[in-house]
Amino acid sequence: MENYKKIEKELIETLQLTRRPIAITFCESTPHDVVKFTGTQPSSCSFWRLAAEGQVFFTESSDHYNCAIGSYTHNIPLPQERTVELEQTLGMMTELGYIKLEEVPEIPKLEQTPRAIVYAPLADTPKSPDIVLIMGQPASISLLHEAALSAGISTKAPLLGRPTCMALPATKKGAVVTSLGCIGNRVYTDMENDSCYMTVAGLDLIVIMEHLKKIVTANEALNKYHQERRQALSASST
Repeated sequence: MENYKKIEKELIETLQLTRRPIAITFCESTPHDVVKFTGTQPSSCSFWRLAAEGQVFFTESSDHYNCAIGSYTHNIPLPQERTVELEQTLGMMTELGYIKLEEVPEIPKLEQTPRAIVYAPLADTPKSPDIVLIMGQPASISLLHEAALSAGISTKAPLLGRPTCMALPATKKGAVVTSLGCIGNRVYTDMENDSCYMTVAGLDLIVIMEHLKKIVTANEALNKYHQERRQALSASST
């Protein structure tokens, strides 16, 4: 497995991240070398917060039942007695003008229901991650985006908004995804107002890291160039 401790350290230092990047792995069987999550959380993205805080664990389908939208994007069928919750949630959102019902079929979701989902800080991941989720300020996320472009990795996925959790299946389909973070996600993860997300396939992150340092160096040089150019070409207002 890759040296994810080194990669996390480089990401945090290079991008000046205030939260740890997290690793997410979708499993076809129950992992026996990872602790099972215990307790309850109100949303699927709440597990992101726990992982960023340092916890390593796996969830099963029932751990996601409190989140009708998260269950939908993770392709986790709700039990019969709770299927009405998705309808109620979508009904409230449409009444508020937040979403249109015809948009729902276009929301990405996982192709297969995972047997378990492993969450961990990137440095501590016990599995090679399917997806790495990075939260940072737009200036930092833009450096990752440019590194992905430099590496020839697809960045054609549209800028995503609500629901934030659809970024995971969108990334599984083969693209680097940038997400602004929806209001629910910001409540459940304590996401700062000046932050956004990038989600990257685990294997793609390895390639992106090879280009990130070059992109950062180029941005520093261009910053100096544009600062000097602005000063030289700006007319005095006095």
